[in-house]
Amino acid sequence: MDKIYFADKFKSHFNAQPRVFRAPGRVNLIGEHTDYNDGFVFPMALNNYTTVAISPRDDRALKIWSENMAEMTAVDLNDNESRRGHWSDYVAGIARMLELESFELPGANIYLESDVPVGAGLSSSAALEISSALALLSTVDGKLSAAELAKLGQRAENQFVGMNCGIMDQFISVHGEKDHALFLDCRTLDYQQVPLPSGQIRVVICNTRVKHELNSSEYNKRRAECEKGVRIMIADFPGIKALRDVSLQQFQQVENKLPDIVRKRCRHVISEDERTLESIDALNKNDLQRFGELMNASHESLRDDYQVSCKELDIMVEEARTLPGVLGSRMTGGGFGGCTVNLVQVNQVENFCAEIEKRYQGATGIAPKIYISSPSQGAHETF
Repeated sequence: MDKIYFADKFKSHFNAQPRVFRAPGRVNLIGEHTDYNDGFVFPMALNNYTTVAISPRDDRALKIWSENMAEMTAVDLNDNESRRGHWSDYVAGIARMLELESFELPGANIYLESDVPVGAGLSSSAALEISSALALLSTVDGKLSAAELAKLGQRAENQFVGMNCGIMDQFISVHGEKDHALFLDCRTLDYQQVPLPSGQIRVVICNTRVKHELNSSEYNKRRAECEKGVRIMIADFPGIKALRDVSLQQFQQVENKLPDIVRKRCRHVISEDERTLESIDALNKNDLQRFGELMNASHESLRDDYQVSCKELDIMVEEARTLPGVLGSRMTGGGFGGCTVNLVQVNQVENFCAEIEKRYQGATGIAPKIYISSPSQGAHETF
């Protein structure tokens, strides 16, 4: 979106000249529900962005217009209010965290617009958090390092919004790089930009357009089950701090000591970490066939052990795997609906998109949304 568009849109609500920032959503290629277990993930930034235009105010009010929601709302920075269960909580949470970091914010006029699909598991929340953080920092000429910015976004979601998420979504929204996916160690925050062979494959995202109830309590419940597994296994492996520290071989030695549901949750996370590490090795060797096989195994583990898939996701994956040129297909994101991610050979992408749309709609009666995406730049000021 160009400068004139946003200047005009902003001025239609606020009589001022804005600065404009944006941050991308993400799709995770492999490494699901491992981030909050100190594990490994492999996301890429999408070419779908949340854009925030901002100008300072004389008071301590945030006046926020959302183009997508067609709604104006206000946040009083002096009020120290708690979350309201409203989309503006993401902006209010960022403002709160910045002030806790000793940034004394003025008020601001804020205009939001996004083409990151909401509720699809593509991290629209992190895109809003990070773009809002950059915008609010600009009102005080504030600076944070990329890692600090990602951590601030995570704290806003954990402590203010109430979703006990890991660091992955905010980290890739900040650190995304064109034509690369990002391998991240969620404990150390060490990361590696890994080129994707764009001449050979495309990443195709299929939105099931269903979202079964996955609230923060269900998400947090799985996190608690993983932590319970660590508490039990620490008797045999005293050095462990998270599931990331347990090898699959170690797990198999003690899994019979775990309650059934906890055993399943731990088996997914531990095996998913190993799959993620192996997938990076496969990609570095240009073994796309093996990378796809690992994606497939990831879906089965999420479906059977972590139990965060659903009928529509499973149909989308099963149909995709029957189509020519598909190297791998899996659900991505938190689960219970949302999207699948598919690794498709370049010369089969057009056929894949047409066929998967027809087959999924035939099986479910729902018309999916399909995005052909390429790895894109992380958060930045646009002009």
